[in-house]
Amino acid sequence: MTLPPAVLQVLPALASGGVERGTIEIAEAIRDAGLRPIVASAGGSLVTELERLGVTHVTLPLATKSPLGLWRNAAALTALAQAEGVRIIHARSRAPAWSALLAARRSGAAFVTTYHGAYNENLPGKRIYNSVMARGDRVIAISRFIADLIQARHGVPESGIRLIPRGVDPRRFDPASLSAEAVAAQRAEWGAGPGDAVILLPARLTRWKGQAVLVEALAHLPPTARIVLAGGGRDNFRDELLALAARHGVADRLRLAGHVPDLALAMAAADIVVHASTDAEAFGRTVIEAQAMARPVVAADLGGPRETVEHGVTGWRVPPGDPLALAAMLAWVLAMPTAARQAVGDAARDSVLRHYSTAAMQAATIAVYRELLG
Repeated sequence: MTLPPAVLQVLPALASGGVERGTIEIAEAIRDAGLRPIVASAGGSLVTELERLGVTHVTLPLATKSPLGLWRNAAALTALAQAEGVRIIHARSRAPAWSALLAARRSGAAFVTTYHGAYNENLPGKRIYNSVMARGDRVIAISRFIADLIQARHGVPESGIRLIPRGVDPRRFDPASLSAEAVAAQRAEWGAGPGDAVILLPARLTRWKGQAVLVEALAHLPPTARIVLAGGGRDNFRDELLALAARHGVADRLRLAGHVPDLALAMAAADIVVHASTDAEAFGRTVIEAQAMARPVVAADLGGPRETVEHGVTGWRVPPGDPLALAAMLAWVLAMPTAARQAVGDAARDSVLRHYSTAAMQAATIAVYRELLG
């Protein structure tokens, strides 16, 4: 019996994260399209979820960046591709992409990349290292911002780029699926009273995600406003944020919630969701997740959110790294009539359903595979 073509996705590991979630979503779409999905990574907590979908996972040390490790991984991926009849190798991160590129050339498979980040070039040789993500037979850009960056940095013609925005599952992020009791319980866990305004920033604790900008903005907001920072990170930065809040006299209105297992519930419990990154995001998935929850979003005006947040229609944008501008916008949104604020949230969810669903991302990616399979 002739087996259907296999599509192999490679990434460093399958822990939590947007790249990892997207890998699982595309593996499911590959299966549903009648192709054979295979994922290779160093493993992680999401392997079980992948295998529940009936997807084969192959454990390889793909998180390594050592030249010898990359060479060995290339040999292992080549053998895997030849044994399984892999017709497409799809790389989602730079280090394993170098191994995948060699494996694709050796096995005759087509090579696809997803350019997930606005990778920095702050060290000699970084542009060459990053360039592997622009060497695919098709290069998937997750935003117009990234598509333009690929062309400017690497000279990839528009014909080689496929613009496929990240997607959100509107069934998982659905405000109608949550009870008022669950939302109230979440707010109570954060110490928010009935008259408090909860401002949520969901992102790992790292400086460029802008948590410090929001903490400084809080000092210029009414005493009923409180912020919740949802995301894990290094203890030293956590301590810096606590010290910053204490200096501004707002420590009692700051909640460091750590990793939040149910992000949809956390967003539903917030009055406003903030994106405050000071570096350009390639896309900004938490923005569309909040919009899918019909939450008012205030986002930094750079990178991917410029495409997903239509100012005054599906949210608001502010200059990045400016606590006073952020505070002024938050105060203005909080002062809006409830119905007007909710109308913006509803418009945001409608935009996500039309343009940024997981189903749309899956269909567009399968179309790229079909194009290469002929």
